[in-house]
Amino acid sequence: VGNLSWDVAWQDLKDHMREAGEVVYCDVMKEHDGRSKGCGIVEFSTNEEAQEAIKTLTDTELKGRMIFVREDRETSSSGGGLGGRGGGGGGGGCMGTSS
Repeated sequence: VGNLSWDVAWQDLKDHMREAGEVVYCDVMKEHDGRSKGCGIVEFSTNEEAQEAIKTLTDTELKGRMIFVREDRETSSSGGGLGGRGGGGGGGGCMGTSS
C-alpha cells in the first residue's frame, strides 16, 4: 500500500483495509530513525480478499491522502499479500510512493 500520510499508523491502515476482508498482518514501513516511509504491508486471509482490496481501496482517502494498493509480488505466503516489501521477506523500500 503506497502514498500513505506520515501520520498513518499500522492500526489506521488495518482499520481502513478491513473493509475488503480479514486482515491477518499489517505494518507501516519505517526509516531507521522511526519516520514513516509512506507505505505499508497488509496481508489478508485469502487471495480473493487481497484482490478485493486492490479493486475497491485503490484511490481511496486515508488521513488526507489518496492511497494505492497493489499485490506484493515478493510474498510467498498462502494468504493474500499487498505492499512494498523488499526481497528476502522484509525490510526493503517502498516502490512508487511520493511524499
